[in-house]
Amino acid sequence: MSQSSSEQLQHVNRQHLKQHFSHAAPSYDEAAILQKTVAERMDERLELTTVKALRIADIGAGTGLLTAKLLQRYPQATLFAVDLSEAMLQRAKPRLQIERISALKPLNKLLSGFNQKLGVTLINADAFALPFADNSLDMITSNLMLQWCDDLDAVFKEFRRVLRPEGLLMFTTFGPDTLKELRQAWRMADQQSEHVNHFIDMHDIGDALIRAGFGQPVMDVEMFTLTYEKPISVLKDLKAIGATNASLHRNPGLMGKNKFQTMLNAYESLRQNGKIHASYEVVHGHAWAAQEIFKGPDRDRKGVVEISLDEFAKQTKQSAFGASFRDKK
Repeated sequence: MSQSSSEQLQHVNRQHLKQHFSHAAPSYDEAAILQKTVAERMDERLELTTVKALRIADIGAGTGLLTAKLLQRYPQATLFAVDLSEAMLQRAKPRLQIERISALKPLNKLLSGFNQKLGVTLINADAFALPFADNSLDMITSNLMLQWCDDLDAVFKEFRRVLRPEGLLMFTTFGPDTLKELRQAWRMADQQSEHVNHFIDMHDIGDALIRAGFGQPVMDVEMFTLTYEKPISVLKDLKAIGATNASLHRNPGLMGKNKFQTMLNAYESLRQNGKIHASYEVVHGHAWAAQEIFKGPDRDRKGVVEISLDEFAKQTKQSAFGASFRDKK
């Protein structure tokens, strides 16, 4: 039996996380190359869905990279951009106003005062406590936010609460091979402390979805590699987007210059083809707010027929005989 998500992830200091993302808000868009690319991938996948989405919440919306695409794809929907950091949401305002007006361009003559109104409702809230009524949303999206949640069971339970029956959850998050080069470099420099967050395997994410009451979870992985001239540039980019070791158990003391330089030297030794690599394992997932009938201990057993192997073999022989007989006729 797999461990619950809360047993696998380090406990995260939510206040520490909020402060880092708020501090990074001004520099986020310039450094968030990967986040923009993955938002585009998510939008492409939404092209394949058939869900009727009139009320959508983008959880962990940040500066609105994915929310803006949702505005274009679902111009008549009521949209909510939810983020732990109010500073991030403030940065989203211009993007979301422009995109909403663009999406409704044929109606511009009727919207003379629209510039004073946001295209979405911005909500400063935590994914663990969403301010939505039960069964009130048609779809939840989340782009590269879940890796900052130390208890996926609790978050998925909250997502399931606010989604209507048959509503869609679509998300991306980081898998365990994310920043593997940086993690290796730190281990070479300091084996006593963890300096890089741990991320959950996609199979365990699927199990957490089923435990929360979702059905038909589908997961796949896409690998991205960013390249840099120097190891320090990797750290600068991570700081610019607010990515931090938010573990409650991290060492809060100042790190010695020697240890940090040892890590940079170790990272330098991992250079490939003249470049410093930073790998990201992006897990794409979606599931429906419907009871899973194929997996899990609490699966719905209606319509399930149990049969022994001997009986199955007997039935198979009879079916084969019947088919052969009809073919001859």
